[in-house]
Amino acid sequence: MKVAVFGAGSWGTGLASVFAANGHETVLWARNPKIAAEIRHVHTNQRYLPGASLPAALDSTDSMDAAAAGAGLVVVCVPSSSIGAVIHDIALRVPRGALIAHAVKGFDRATRQRVSEVIAREVPDAESRLCVIAGPSHAEEVVAQMPTTIVCAAYCRQTAEAVQDALMNQYMRVYTNPDVVGAELGGTLKNIIALAVGVADGLGFGDNAKAALITRGLTEISRLGVRMGASLLTFAGLSGIGDVFVTCTSRHSRNFRTGRLIGQGKRLEEALAEVGMAVEGVPTTQTTVELAREYNVEMPITEKLAGILFEHMDPAKAVRELMSRARNHEIEEIAVSDIAPAWKIDF
Repeated sequence: MKVAVFGAGSWGTGLASVFAANGHETVLWARNPKIAAEIRHVHTNQRYLPGASLPAALDSTDSMDAAAAGAGLVVVCVPSSSIGAVIHDIALRVPRGALIAHAVKGFDRATRQRVSEVIAREVPDAESRLCVIAGPSHAEEVVAQMPTTIVCAAYCRQTAEAVQDALMNQYMRVYTNPDVVGAELGGTLKNIIALAVGVADGLGFGDNAKAALITRGLTEISRLGVRMGASLLTFAGLSGIGDVFVTCTSRHSRNFRTGRLIGQGKRLEEALAEVGMAVEGVPTTQTTVELAREYNVEMPITEKLAGILFEHMDPAKAVRELMSRARNHEIEEIAVSDIAPAWKIDF
């Protein structure tokens, strides 16, 4: 089938390369005409994946109409900062009956909605055709065809399995999951923890501190996720601990690198300029603090990180305050319904 991938950043390009390598007619939409021309004629994307070779069969265009025409699967992979406007433009062009997947790891900042909610708002009757692509997957390794495992979450089993089949090959293993909310939140909120771990690294702290932030950070993700309707089990899977681990420990992680620069003393604006690409954890932190208050969920790591990012709080002071919080139990009481909610899905 024809696959239209919207967004020629690193992950959009990585996913498009997999679809093309699997024999699908794949068109990658790039907002920048120069990037589209480079991908089409030179088979590289030096801006986002320097040194990587892309499949010769991968086509690219800066025309949304040309990308979407005749597509059986539309994949959205743009920065969350522009998701509202871009989804609206894409929705006008989605072919009737086409499957719609997204791999955006962030919220719509204006509405605090998950991206699947934005898509459902813009595309009539999209829910049964909607899929979330998530999991531990750096684009640099995917285009190099290194072993990678991800998850496709959908309300409809048939939709999840169709996207699974389109992506599966000898280096890309794909699982399905009915928990759309959990897959989205795991893939989004992990960027907050990666920023925090990066700050700790920049401060010169060791593995003990990083392990604590990863573990307690996953607890915060689970708390908010369950309250928003996700299954606790999802956060023990690929889009939970898998994505948290890879984003908090990899040299490819923009969020970790940004946090490390801040821990070393740079202001947020300086760190973002040095990284030079979208750092989804920054707007996500702001939105998540608001959601935590709305859902009455305790998220101390997220709150301290927000203080560092937006209120010029001294990172070392934030760590001292986290370490001096009142004593607490590690294991929280969890209802069985939180582990596996009774979803109304075709799974």
